[in-house]
Amino acid sequence: MSESMTPTGEPSVEAQVARDLVERARTEGAQLVGPGGLLSGLTKTVLETALEVEMEDHLGYAKHAPEGRDCGNSRNGTRSKTVLTEVGEVDIDVPRDRDGSFEPKIVKKRQRRLSGVDELVISLAAKGLTTGEIAAHFADVYGAEVSRDTISRITDRVLEEMTAWQTRPLDPIYPVIFIDAIHVKIRDGQVANRPVYTVIGVTVDGMRDILGLWIGDGGEGAKYWHQVLSELRNRGTKDALFVVCDGLAGLVESVNDVWPLAIVQTCVLHLLRNTFRYASKQYWYEIARELRVVYTASTEQAARERFDEFADKWGERYPAIIRLWENAWAEFVPFLAYSPEIRKVLYSTNAIESVHARLRRSVRVRGHFPNEQAAMKCLYLAVRSLDPTGRGQQRWSTRWKPALNAFAVTFEGRIEINVN
Repeated sequence: MSESMTPTGEPSVEAQVARDLVERARTEGAQLVGPGGLLSGLTKTVLETALEVEMEDHLGYAKHAPEGRDCGNSRNGTRSKTVLTEVGEVDIDVPRDRDGSFEPKIVKKRQRRLSGVDELVISLAAKGLTTGEIAAHFADVYGAEVSRDTISRITDRVLEEMTAWQTRPLDPIYPVIFIDAIHVKIRDGQVANRPVYTVIGVTVDGMRDILGLWIGDGGEGAKYWHQVLSELRNRGTKDALFVVCDGLAGLVESVNDVWPLAIVQTCVLHLLRNTFRYASKQYWYEIARELRVVYTASTEQAARERFDEFADKWGERYPAIIRLWENAWAEFVPFLAYSPEIRKVLYSTNAIESVHARLRRSVRVRGHFPNEQAAMKCLYLAVRSLDPTGRGQQRWSTRWKPALNAFAVTFEGRIEINVN
C-alpha cells in the first residue's frame, strides 16, 4: 500500500493538497515556487494559521469568542512582515495583542528567515558554493535577495559548533590513526600555501572518525606534533596501535613520547608516488613492478634482500630513489611483521583520500581565504556534510571487518574489538 494512502485506500490530506496545487498550477499557468508561487500562498496560510493558534493559546480564547470580552488583554489587529522561507519570500500578517506581551514561536519577533533557510545556506556552502553563488541561487530559484554579508553571518554560526567538535571527547584507543595534509591558500600579509592536517581514527567498531583539523605553516617539527598529539590524548585517546603518515618531520619522536606503544608506519603508497617523481615516466612500470616484491615480501629480511637487488640495478641511474627508501626504511618495514589483513589497511592513507577529495572540492572554488578561521570554517562545513545517509560508514565498517579481527588476535589484551 502506498505511503500516501490512508488505511481505507483514500489519498491522505497531504497528498490531496499536493494534487490540488499541481492542478491549479496547470490550469492557471502558475509557478509552484518563487514570487507569487502557489507554495508561497500555502506557506503563508500555514504560518498565519499557526500564529493565530499561538495567539489563542496566549490569550486563552479563540478569535471573536464571547469569553474574551472585558478580560483584559485582547487582539489588536496584525502587522505585515516578509519572511524568507524554503519556497521564497512570503508576506504574512502577524497578529498583535494590546499589551504587547505576545511572543510568537513559529516566526519570532524580528525574525526574517525560517530556520530551514539557514540550513539550506549552510548546506550550499558545504558543497563548495561561494557567498556570491549562494546569493545568485536564491535570486534565480526563489526570487529572493539575500546579501553576501547575510550569508556569511549565517555560516559564521557554525564556528561555535566547530570549536565544540574540535574539542569533543574521543575514544580511549584507535586501532589505526591516519595523518595526511591538503594545502590551501591563506592570505596573511601575502597569499601562501598552508598545510591543513587531517587526523582520522578508525574506531574499534570499524567506523571512520575525523578527530580534527590542524593548520600548519609548512615547517612543522616535533614541537608542533607533540602539541597536536597531546591535544588528542587530553581529549581521551590514551593509545593507538598504528599511526600511518607520510614522513612528517618530528612525528615519530612525538608519537613515541605521547603513545609509547604505538607503531609509526610510513604510507607505502605515498612512498611510491614520491619515487616516481625522481624517475623518467618510461621506467615507471618497471620500477613499480620491482618495488612491489619489496613491500609484499613475507618478512623484513626478504624485503631487504629484494630492495638491495633493486638498488644494484637502479642506484647508479636514480640515486635519489635509493636514498628516499633508505631514509624511510625504519618507518616502512613495521607492517611487514603482520598478517595480510593488517597490511592491506596500513598500505596507504586511502582512509583520508576520499575525505580530502571532498575538502579540495570545497576550497578549490574559493581561490584563497582571508585568514585561518575562514579556511577552517569552509573545511568544517565540508566535513559536516560528509556521508549524510550513513551508508558510507556502513560500507567502511564492512571493509574493515577482516582487519579488525586480525587486530583482535594480534593485540589481544591491549584492545577489545567490536566485530559484531
